[in-house]
Amino acid sequence: MLFVAACLLSLAANAQVLEVVSMQKLPIAAQADMKVAGVSPAGDYILLTTGSNQGLQRYDLESQTLTTLSEAAGAGYNVQVSNDGKEVVYRETSLNRSNLRENKFVRMNMYNERRNTIARGQRDMKHMSTSDNLTTVSIKDRLIVLTRNGLTTTLAPNGMNESYIWPSVSPDGTKLCYYVCGNGCWVSNIDGSNPQYIGHKCQAAKWYDNNTLVAMATYDDGHFTTASSIVLYTLDGKKQVLTNDSMIAMYPYAAKNAIVFSTIEGETYLLNVK
Repeated sequence: MLFVAACLLSLAANAQVLEVVSMQKLPIAAQADMKVAGVSPAGDYILLTTGSNQGLQRYDLESQTLTTLSEAAGAGYNVQVSNDGKEVVYRETSLNRSNLRENKFVRMNMYNERRNTIARGQRDMKHMSTSDNLTTVSIKDRLIVLTRNGLTTTLAPNGMNESYIWPSVSPDGTKLCYYVCGNGCWVSNIDGSNPQYIGHKCQAAKWYDNNTLVAMATYDDGHFTTASSIVLYTLDGKKQVLTNDSMIAMYPYAAKNAIVFSTIEGETYLLNVK
């Protein structure tokens, strides 16, 4: 209780965007390189992977059970969850006969665990779709690749010479969030127009709603991460820090009234917010 209270004290020094109702450590056995890879929109399950994106697991919050969905390399990288939470699309990476990496993209029903291969042998993520025609984004050759309504385009909102990482699409599909290496987090229209600067310490940002981003703010000594907190940014300039220096909190994902994140020790936490 004292630990949770200390973490919530950080709210006093920041503009309050959301009210933190509670924070709980989930009863998942900690692994040194475990991290959150996604969460369902309703917040009823969490996806977990390793630091190297090896494998994919589902943790059901109601039953508190952990199920292995894939043990393949790359399965935890840029997992796409459908808007209704019924399907996820993930990749499985392997080496072909020429010793080059190829991806197989798998669409899985999260309720009966039926799997369909929707693309095989691709070097990159170009075409991915779910039952609700999910808009997807990925990175290829340091640029943003957007697939929407079956059409794939390459975007470079800040110029072709920049390196882009951590892209994500707003829930209403109208905005694109991304990070420019060495510069910071930006938000643009879905076609890459009208880029707006958000902040430098807004890393690996995900959308909480159409106006709010949840991200991590990390610090390092050139070799190791020395501090990291979970932060909120709004498009109108507000900022709120949700965790303090008592933990190294990283890679947040947002669901309805909830934010989940990992610690550097491989623990998983759930913030209930409103």
